[in-house]
Amino acid sequence: MPRFITKTIHAYLDYPVALGLIAMPFLFGLGAENPLALWLSVATGIAAFILTLLTDHHLGVVRVLPYWLHLAVDGAVGVVFVVAPFLLGFSGLDLWYYVLLGATVLAVVGLHQPDDKPGLV
Repeated sequence: MPRFITKTIHAYLDYPVALGLIAMPFLFGLGAENPLALWLSVATGIAAFILTLLTDHHLGVVRVLPYWLHLAVDGAVGVVFVVAPFLLGFSGLDLWYYVLLGATVLAVVGLHQPDDKPGLV
């Protein structure tokens, strides 16, 4: 499978995705049955924004975190988003929101070019 997502492309996606994670739960009306469905996305969006600010890539502001760590955190978020709805009892739109976003995040991480991954040097 071709891996076409570069560090630059990923950096340009980070800020809008973080803001979307904060705004979309309110726009979609998530959390009507379980408030965690709303706040998990908002908290993750805030954390993702801070992570992006601190990541060592061209759009990072205080470049203290290595890019490979950023990718690892993104991967962990993808797994949490896929699993959390089932563990927390989300249903309907709440469930699908997280499962689809989690799968998308995992796909983005999986489509990274190999040179963006940490080396053994």
